[in-house]
Amino acid sequence: MPRWSAKRERQYEHIKQSSRKRGISLRRAKAIAARTVNKLRREKGETPNKRTQGTGNPYSSLQERTKDELLNIASERNIRGRSRMSKQELLLAIQK
Repeated sequence: MPRWSAKRERQYEHIKQSSRKRGISLRRAKAIAARTVNKLRREKGETPNKRTQGTGNPYSSLQERTKDELLNIASERNIRGRSRMSKQELLLAIQK
C-alpha cells in the first residue's frame, strides 16, 4: 500500500500552500498539512492503525469513551501505571 494516494498528496500541498499564504512558516505549514492528511486517512480507514489518536467527544461522559481515548486522557494528565489499567481503573484515576 503506498504511503499517500495522489489525492492525499494534493490535499497536503493545498493545506501547506494555504498555511503559507496565511503567513505560517514553511516548517510549521508542513507539519500542519501532514497532521491533517494523516488524521483524514485514519478517519477513512486508510491506515493499518485503527486506534484512536484523540480523547473523544468532550461533550460525552467518560463512561461513553473508549479505553484508547481514556488512555490518551490519562497520558495528558501523566497518570502513572495507566498502560496496565483496565477501563474501570482508568475512569477512577481520571476522576480523582
